Amino acid sequence: MFTLVFPGQGSQQPGMGRFLFENFRVAKETFEEASEALKFDIKKLCFQGSEEDLALTENTQPALLAVSTATQRVLAREFHIKIQSAAGHSIGEYAALVAADVIRFDHAIQAVRTRGQAMQSAVPVGQGGMLAVLGLDADQVQTLCQYAVKNSGFGPLSPANFNCPGQIVISGSAKAIDWLKNNFKPESIWAEAPRRAKLIPLTVSAPFHCEMMKPAEETMRLVLTAMEFKRAAFPIVQNFHAKLETDGLILRENLIRQVSAPVLWTQSMNTLKAAEHSQMIECGAGKVIQGLIKKIDSEYFKVMTTSTIEEIKTIEEHLKASSH
Repeated sequence: MFTLVFPGQGSQQPGMGRFLFENFRVAKETFEEASEALKFDIKKLCFQGSEEDLALTENTQPALLAVSTATQRVLAREFHIKIQSAAGHSIGEYAALVAADVIRFDHAIQAVRTRGQAMQSAVPVGQGGMLAVLGLDADQVQTLCQYAVKNSGFGPLSPANFNCPGQIVISGSAKAIDWLKNNFKPESIWAEAPRRAKLIPLTVSAPFHCEMMKPAEETMRLVLTAMEFKRAAFPIVQNFHAKLETDGLILRENLIRQVSAPVLWTQSMNTLKAAEHSQMIECGAGKVIQGLIKKIDSEYFKVMTTSTIEEIKTIEEHLKASSH
């Protein structure tokens, strides 16, 4: 039994999903279904789009969902993989809900296109940003955000992604972030100053997962309330509260609130560990999630990836070996 984990923004890369399209009929059908739902050629975007094209949020989100769903369908149809739970990082949660038959794929891909547009238009370009904070724990990052808002006079600024221990992304006002980059001295914030603290500006088009995203959340409330949400075929750990859920109405509400709330990824993995779900497959582009999970608990979790045909074959061989 496997837990499927689905990547979020930052995992996209030119050419992603092409090998699936060329090797598996169900993947080909998935890309065609996505293109039809969106009224544009998503294959062209994924296979031939530049890094710049794929980095536009309104493109990134449907592209990642298409590749993740194509991957998951290949695993389900070709290898009859048994799934015990799923989790998705931010936009990845939509792929988890599609995999669990909570929402229809064509509806989901239209919704995430709208989500990308709504998140992009919620904050004028240049007014928001995100910063990766390395070497601080959750409480220290909270203190850092409060310190920056109080001393810069600008806000909001808050934790947005609890990715793994020692890597938390903060999100909010570009002015607060600029002030922090220029004035960050750990010794003036903490008596016991953390020695390894580091700030890394992220190249993002908007300040995701903070209160500046409230207008996008309102848009998604309208979109998702109009969609049917069924009971999940298996439990999904949600970003919003890091708990396993199967009820369609709860899944919907937490998916709406996720837009402006932090992604509790470390906490979600701890929930899966407590449930004894250790075997994972990262479904979709790249290996970002595998990297984060290694930092959360490399002893406990075993994560296989799916970004090349060789990796898919490794999973197939693993399944054959374990069925004997």
